Amino acid sequence: MKSAAFDLLQPADIGSALHSLENPTLYSKVLGGGQSLGPMLNLRLAQPDVLVNLAKVPEMRMATQDETSLLLGAGVTHALIEDGLVPDVTKGLMPFVAGNIAYRAIRNRGTLGGSLAHADPAADWVNTMMLLGASIQITGRVQEAGASDYSLSQRTVDAQNFMQGPFTTALADHEILTAVRIRKLSASARWGYYKFCRKTGEFAEAIGGVLSDPEKGIYRLLIGATDGVPLVINDAHALINSSDHAAIASILRDAGMGEDPYAFKMHHTALSRAIAMHNQMT
Repeated sequence: MKSAAFDLLQPADIGSALHSLENPTLYSKVLGGGQSLGPMLNLRLAQPDVLVNLAKVPEMRMATQDETSLLLGAGVTHALIEDGLVPDVTKGLMPFVAGNIAYRAIRNRGTLGGSLAHADPAADWVNTMMLLGASIQITGRVQEAGASDYSLSQRTVDAQNFMQGPFTTALADHEILTAVRIRKLSASARWGYYKFCRKTGEFAEAIGGVLSDPEKGIYRLLIGATDGVPLVINDAHALINSSDHAAIASILRDAGMGEDPYAFKMHHTALSRAIAMHNQMT
């Protein structure tokens, strides 16, 4: 099966892209790398009238670093992060995650923003950005009272609040996810990230993430690839240091994972291995 007919637009800037989304009579979709949307188009699960391709928008590929954070354009690909062609402020966590996303062909095309906007609970960037406490930059267009022209408006949403449910985000109609801000980790920071896939390249069945940054008071756990929004525990100092398997089991049961023995075991093991990985990091 192939996609239904659609018009393809390739705007040169964010303003033009947003303008392309505003026709109320047309169903418009934004295209990042197309690694999720492409199959949905071919299966006709998505049938837009207009596809707005952001590949030629230069702002979407920018990478700007200051003393405290890194701002990555939403069009930065997994491969650019994996290969170190954009700065890393996460002590290797983001390149590690990027290098284990699907296959190289997908990493060459798939984008950071596209993954986040798709909001699959098993997606690595959804989970990683929540673990890092990143913030999502969203851009829209507004027209001031009495003005004839539109101007761009931006708002920021914490990654932990951006995903509101499976494949559901805080993006409003006629808005585009344009960048992600990642806070710089301290020299003493440590992390662990472990996921279970039936085979390399497939969707994760369970994800465990751990991040500690004593200088900033961060002791965070993440349980991902769940049926809903990944679970983040922001005050997990004692659990990270003790590797208490009974405590991990209690967290999973509190999250409603006790009824499925297979899912419980997978998530328990993923989180336990992420903690072990964290504790072995120097």
